[in-house]
Amino acid sequence: MNYTEVNFDGLVGPTHNYAGLSYGNVASKSNANKVANPKKAALQGLEKMHMLSQMGLPQGVLAPNARPDLITLRSLGFSGSDANVISQASKSAPQFLKACYSASSMWTANAATISPSADSGDGKVHFTPANLNNKIHRAIEAKTTSKILKATFSDESMFTHHAPLPQHPLFGDEGAANYTRLADSYGHSGLALFVYGEDMNSKVKPQVFPARQTRQASEAIARSHQLDPAQTLYIQQNPAVIDQGVFHNDVIAIGNENVFLFHEQAFYQQKKVIAQIRQNYTGSRPLHLIEVSDADLSVGEAVQSYIFNSQLVSLPNGGMALIAPSECQTIDTVERYLAALCQASNPINEVIYMDLKQSMQNGGGPACLRLRVALSQQELNAVNSHCLMTDTLHNTLTKWVNKHYRDRLVEADLADPSLMQESQQALDELTQIMSLGSVYDFQL
Repeated sequence: MNYTEVNFDGLVGPTHNYAGLSYGNVASKSNANKVANPKKAALQGLEKMHMLSQMGLPQGVLAPNARPDLITLRSLGFSGSDANVISQASKSAPQFLKACYSASSMWTANAATISPSADSGDGKVHFTPANLNNKIHRAIEAKTTSKILKATFSDESMFTHHAPLPQHPLFGDEGAANYTRLADSYGHSGLALFVYGEDMNSKVKPQVFPARQTRQASEAIARSHQLDPAQTLYIQQNPAVIDQGVFHNDVIAIGNENVFLFHEQAFYQQKKVIAQIRQNYTGSRPLHLIEVSDADLSVGEAVQSYIFNSQLVSLPNGGMALIAPSECQTIDTVERYLAALCQASNPINEVIYMDLKQSMQNGGGPACLRLRVALSQQELNAVNSHCLMTDTLHNTLTKWVNKHYRDRLVEADLADPSLMQESQQALDELTQIMSLGSVYDFQL
């Protein structure tokens, strides 16, 4: 059966701003309170989606969460009209207002963990939305993200949707940013790599920044998705690199089919990890484990450039391409490494640089913006067609962004009720464009 991988990118929401909410994310904190350009951010994201579609790669779009999150603000004691809720929060609890205005759902690598039908015991595609319980601005996403995923993948005969894990520190789950699948092809059973920052039964953990993914969460998802224990590995991320700003595994490692590219400091007890991967990989095509040395690239340069947060994609005519942020070109050691990588003996033969500065300044590169879903042709046919990128959808969404989005947004603007109204009007129109039904709680 013919399988393909579809990247479902998060559409940047109208309230994209730099609030510096993500402790442990160097870019997010260092760019706090800068002037944001929501229109440019959304158009940069759409350009990436359209480019991949033009390359012959199936491309999907996931709608953003509605912001501001008035339900959360009301649950925190703010009352009256919607405008009054915004006004009260801006005066007495601006941090809560910033959290409820965050456009962080754009980074759909954190939206959920997906297991393809080739891996699951019941032969269905499984979705578990991430609870994202480490940060309040992200923990509030799970409910709406669940609705959006169900509206996009609605056929119950092929798609199984699980509830997010309990909102408890024991089950901290940050989604597919900490999950990699290695296989000789998308349609064959693969080796699931669940990377966690902390095992609650172990004292091995970072000391400066929080570990956002727990082993217990990863194990629960693997059970729910009916994965074969013999084809499932739980790997601990190196606590030392978490403390250097590697808050997710996709900031220090990336995999696609039979290629796994990772830094030599990526994992705890790394030699043992590599041996386990080699032993458990069952694909017929050779496995390419590419370890990037400190001598070639430091952890600091990896975090600064987001080289590992590139997208590694299989090209229709063979080989693989790395969709890298343009920041990689600004660091000589990174650009030299990528040039050498394409000349080495491995399937990666091309690097395509993309300008995603608006997302990058908030700590999210190309890989953060997409959720990978391996689908058979029958499963792809069952996806909501209004969520699949075409030239027509690209043109429609571009016009929609230009119509509704501001080109300048600062923290003071969050207190303006008109921003709330603009966002709601835009998203109400988006539900019609993408045929999403009642995914949002507000009604116009």
